Parts: sequence; structure tokens; C-alpha cells
Amino acid sequence: MKVHFYKYQGAGNDFILIDNRKNIVNHNDPQLLERLCDRRFGIGGDGIMFLQKKEGFDFEMVYYNADGQPSSMCGNGGRCIVAFAKFLGVIDSETEFLAVDGPHYAKITASGDWVSLQMIDVNSITSDADAYVLNTGSPHYVQLTDGLKDKDVYHEGSAIRNNDTYRAEGININFVEPNDEGYFVRTFERGVEDETFACGTGVTAVALAMAKHQNQTGHITTPIKVLGGDLNIRFNYDGELFTNIFLEGPAVLVFEGDIEIA
Repeated sequence: MKVHFYKYQGAGNDFILIDNRKNIVNHNDPQLLERLCDRRFGIGGDGIMFLQKKEGFDFEMVYYNADGQPSSMCGNGGRCIVAFAKFLGVIDSETEFLAVDGPHYAKITASGDWVSLQMIDVNSITSDADAYVLNTGSPHYVQLTDGLKDKDVYHEGSAIRNNDTYRAEGININFVEPNDEGYFVRTFERGVEDETFACGTGVTAVALAMAKHQNQTGHITTPIKVLGGDLNIRFNYDGELFTNIFLEGPAVLVFEGDIEIA
């Protein structure tokens, strides 16, 4: 069977998107999804998403990691599927859609390439030695560091993700360093099991953790640079609860095509 696909990227975090409103593709096949995400033998991507119909919402986002396994929330993926929905004519400038962690609201510019995605509220940040641990739709470990440009993120991130504490459930590892505007972040992602050019829930986790670290409260805007470009996080923090959290950044159609699947 031949399937039409679209390739999107959000700050270098790249995804395969498929319009599955007619339930053409049965996506309960991890080996197939892993092959499609393979950069040598498939289309290539950090993950794959299916846009599906869902009563009470504009659409449903069904997301899988590059290993073909179901994933927790992907922030950059969420922004890309909003852009995809606009491209398909499913939405105009605003949307309410359903993801694995619940409903999400988003706004998109008229040009269709800049998305503001509301994330879930966060009420808990814990510590692991000098690192912060929190869940922004996916679990994240946030560690301040120096010399991030030259850091071996793959090996150091993999070692933390696979230690006795996190091996079973997995966690995303974010290394963060302050810069002139905000922060520079590099992330090792579970499921991809490698460093990615950006991680939306990861930069969100960094922004919240750094607000706690700096004892900031009120309405906070945090610019973050990742390997794939620039993202922005804005939120309210009253010292206990993070609310009105928005992840903002680019979502761009790279190419589309057809692929034969068994």
C-alpha cells in the first residue's frame, strides 16, 4: 500500500506526519514505524505522528518515538501537527486538540509557520543531587553545566538516562547553560536514544526549573537556544504552581512524498 506523508521540522526536531482521518494506516506496528523513522532505510525522523479525528476536538495527535513505541507528549511535535492541521484546512488560527497528556490549545500565525502551544500546568519540581526533575508532558532531568558547546551529550546523557534510577521508565536529559539572552540547551531524548536538535517539553522543563532556581515569580518569558534554532517559553509562576505555559517556535513543512508500506 502506498501512503502519502509529510515531513515537518520544529527547530531541527523533525517528524513524519500522516493524515489518518480516514484510518487508512494501522499504526500498531512498531517495526514499521521504526523503519519509517530510520534515516537510512526509511523517511527519517525523530518521531512519527498521525492526525486523526476525535469527537469534541479539532483533531487527535497520535505520536510515536523513532523506536516505534508510543510516546509521552512531544512539544515540538505538537507545534508541527498544529501547522500540519492548518495546512490541511482542518483549523485556521486557533485549535483545541487532544494529545496523550490531555487537551491542548494552540495559536498559529497566518503564515502557518510559527506556533504557540499551551502545555500542561506543572505543580512539582524535585531534585536529584544538583539536578531538577519534573514532568512537562514528558519526564525531564535538568542539569546546569559549563562548556555546553563541547559537552559529550550523547554519552553523558545516555549514562544518566540508563542509570538505576531512570533505566526502567526512561527520562529525557537536558544540559543547560546561561547565555546573554536566556539559556542554551542540549537534550538527550529517550525513545530516540540520542541527542536531538531540539526538544519542546525539554526546553519547557528547563525554563520552569531555571525560574525555580533563580527564585523568580510572576509572568516570565524565557528565550532558549537549541542546536536547531530558537524557541521561547512564557508562563506564570506563583512560587508553587506553573500555569499558562506556552511553548513558541517555528514549525516548517520540509517536503512531502509517497512511500510503499507492507
